[in-house]
Amino acid sequence: MMRRIWTKINSANSIWCAGFTTIAFVTFLRLVGSLQFLEWIAFDTFMRLRPEESIDERILIVGINEKDINRIKAYPIPDKDIAALLNQLKTYQPTVIGLDIIRDLPQKPGHQEIVKTFTEIKNLIAVDKILPDRSGSTFNPPPNLPQEQIGFTDAVADTDGKQRRSLLATSNLQREWKFSFTLKLAETYLKTQGIPLKNVDDDPYGMRFNSTTLLRFQPNSGGYIQADAGGSQILINFRNRRKPFHIVSLTEIQNGKINPDWIRDKIVLIGMTSPSAKDYVNSSGMNSENAALNYGVEIQAHVVSQLVSAVLDNRSMINVWADVWEYLWIIGWGILGLSLGRLISNPFEMLFYIILAIISLILICYGLIIIGWWIPIVPAFFTLVFNGVGLAAFYRYDEALRYRIRDRQLIIDQIFDAIHSHPLQTLNIILREVQSNESLSPQKFISKLQQLNQQLRDVYDLVKREAVSELDSFYFQQEQRLDLSQPLDDILFEVYNEVVEQNYTYFNNIKQKVLKFEAMDERNLTIEQKRSLCSFLEEALRNVKKYAAGTTRLEVICTQEHGKNVIRVADNGLKIEAMADLSSYLGFGSKLAQNLAKQLGGEFKRYPHFPKGMVCQLSWSANKLWFWRLF
Repeated sequence: MMRRIWTKINSANSIWCAGFTTIAFVTFLRLVGSLQFLEWIAFDTFMRLRPEESIDERILIVGINEKDINRIKAYPIPDKDIAALLNQLKTYQPTVIGLDIIRDLPQKPGHQEIVKTFTEIKNLIAVDKILPDRSGSTFNPPPNLPQEQIGFTDAVADTDGKQRRSLLATSNLQREWKFSFTLKLAETYLKTQGIPLKNVDDDPYGMRFNSTTLLRFQPNSGGYIQADAGGSQILINFRNRRKPFHIVSLTEIQNGKINPDWIRDKIVLIGMTSPSAKDYVNSSGMNSENAALNYGVEIQAHVVSQLVSAVLDNRSMINVWADVWEYLWIIGWGILGLSLGRLISNPFEMLFYIILAIISLILICYGLIIIGWWIPIVPAFFTLVFNGVGLAAFYRYDEALRYRIRDRQLIIDQIFDAIHSHPLQTLNIILREVQSNESLSPQKFISKLQQLNQQLRDVYDLVKREAVSELDSFYFQQEQRLDLSQPLDDILFEVYNEVVEQNYTYFNNIKQKVLKFEAMDERNLTIEQKRSLCSFLEEALRNVKKYAAGTTRLEVICTQEHGKNVIRVADNGLKIEAMADLSSYLGFGSKLAQNLAKQLGGEFKRYPHFPKGMVCQLSWSANKLWFWRLF
């Protein structure tokens, strides 16, 4: 028993090794960043598919569009028009105004007007750029504004050109710690609510508003691998709505066609929403018509909304797991795929459960995104599919190959035993008699040679009948005509019909037939085992024809009895003692049946049938512990 268990475990080692090799390979691909791009695509897709959110009433965007430029007939927009817009907005008493338009140089006419306006409006936040871009360019803030009213607009784009992160704070070229435009707006607004911006005790780059910590982006956050996490960055949790904020034009403000409640005590952002301005940001995580044509001021509004909503509404930031939990998650799905491949033998059932597992994985990751958790899906998907489908196919092939090698070994053993026990023994007797100088009459010598000749012919008949006829009948004919994915009782009934049709003359003379084909417990049967059971029934039926003379009653029972599956063939014929000298070696089929019973953990029996005839029976229990079936 222990030897069988040890053999079973050893035979499974190659499959488990292959499964963990697959997991290790996918993990390696993730470690070197090869799956990062696919993770970004999945993340962006989930972000867009989230349930629709409400409009953020705290934010108003004043977008200077193409019609405004055509009406003013100037671009960049002159200082006097910007100054007039700021002064008019001031009358509506917004909490904070954010000017996301470059004003480092005078744009006449009206430069003195805008300088005065900058001095008078204390809740104005303007922009500058402190980190050089690829061309080495930066720009300065508007003149006469204190540093407290300036925030940088430097953005962090991923290697695919899309923005998923926001840089909230960083050091400039002079190593001075600076805050972003969006953080300045959120800080100013929340300060009026009595919520100041503070540091995080255990993180020198961390920030918080009361108990709400701004979850700082790390190099391996979510699907990122060794990303630049310099400064203080966060993952952007875009507000999922096609139009998440109220947007009005410069003309509408100047004409007074605006709801004052959209401005009073609110956050107002002013920016360009004109294609000619080319202030575009590429971001697939936003629910927009074109991911590549999102205006910069819209991205700024999303970040401000994220910060304020997290503090005042408990709206979730984007959370991620620690690296160790992410890799345990990936390994877990790989083990699930490997387990399914080992537990389920039916290919269609296997495909169903793999699809079910994939859907579960997607739904789990999607559900977690909804509540603000980004969990890696791509490597988990690959380990699940590769181990579930790929290794299952490899396992079935390996299993089939082992069965066929085992069967052919039985043939070799059968032939060896037959040759060794009879022709070689006869030849040895002849040689001894010749070497002993005993008188051996020509007639006796010829008789011995004839006996040897017959024994050799019997061996040839044995090989032809058992190894060729029986084995080929099953492996080549049945494999082509049977659909082994069907229920086992249906397949066995089809085998019965095939044998009866091929031997119609014999079986038609049997006066009484008792047939019973009922549902059997085949949960743990592999395709190769179902094929071997078909071969067992076929051989048992053919043996009735070959060895049971005068059979008038035949019982073929394929059902469940006392919690066990049973295949039983019983006849009432007289056994033919053909080939008496080789009677002990006609059991090739019996050896195959014994081998099959050992694989199934069952029992094979051949015993007399009262009052005459023989019974050939194979029985096995399908109740195995699920974890034992993994080996």
